[in-house]
Amino acid sequence: MSTAIIPDEVLRNLCANRWALPVMALLSREGGSRFAVIGRHYAMSPHSLTRCLEHLRSRGWVIPNPGHGHPLRPEYLLSETGRVAGALSERIMDERRRQGIGIADLPRWSLPLVVGLAPEWSRFGELQARLTPVTPRALSQTLQTMIGRDLVTRRLEGSFPPLPLYGLSGRGKDLAAAMAG
Repeated sequence: MSTAIIPDEVLRNLCANRWALPVMALLSREGGSRFAVIGRHYAMSPHSLTRCLEHLRSRGWVIPNPGHGHPLRPEYLLSETGRVAGALSERIMDERRRQGIGIADLPRWSLPLVVGLAPEWSRFGELQARLTPVTPRALSQTLQTMIGRDLVTRRLEGSFPPLPLYGLSGRGKDLAAAMAG
């Protein structure tokens, strides 16, 4: 597996909004799309889609199509900087689809956690330091979810008291490989 992982800032921005990753993947795959088409594709409310597109526009990844003239039917395209994040989003969504992981199946910190665990075993405190500003509760819940989805494994090191270590399972390594640059 390649150790060249995407920059933390790109990943955090993709994970900051629940719909950012799938919308970026759709825009990348389709070469752009209209507001209504995106909303229907993911069964999103107009409010959620508006917030997602505002988030993506504020990052400079999505732009309105300058050649599309009707204001009631806006169309969106990926910008030059958004194409890299869009291709990454496609790879991640393809791997999630291959593994049967839906859009809402993983918590917000799941993808940064995969990056934080690749390629070695880590203690809880080390993970929390890598994933700042994650709270201990959010990290604990994310780890439990990821262990339940067989993306992360937990092992106890034989010292006293036993020291839990977390690492990627085979499925987790596949997801990390999809995020590799």
